Amino acid sequence: MTADVADPAEIEDLIETHVPDAVARVTTPRVHNDEDEDAHFAAVVVSPAFEDESLVDQHQRVYDAVGDRMTRSVHALEIKTYTPEAYAEHGDGTLDDDLREAGLIAGDEA
Repeated sequence: MTADVADPAEIEDLIETHVPDAVARVTTPRVHNDEDEDAHFAAVVVSPAFEDESLVDQHQRVYDAVGDRMTRSVHALEIKTYTPEAYAEHGDGTLDDDLREAGLIAGDEA
């Protein structure tokens, strides 16, 4: 019997709603053959709100954004957080278009 399983887009929306100016990409890195198995997700989150916060505090912001979904439908959440500047320097570039659209990086920073 499956419990209220979360959808990656739903988790993205929660993060983007609750972390100021965030752009999030959530994926399911593990495919489950057993429909009763808990959901594992991976999130890349970029926000200027992470400036001057420790990595632990950044991750806590993301966990807080996901809220009670962590106990009901998300078994594990792998998190990578960046400020826009750190993402431009160290990120994989997959969020560049979304970050430009959100006004978090300039067109020439990619």
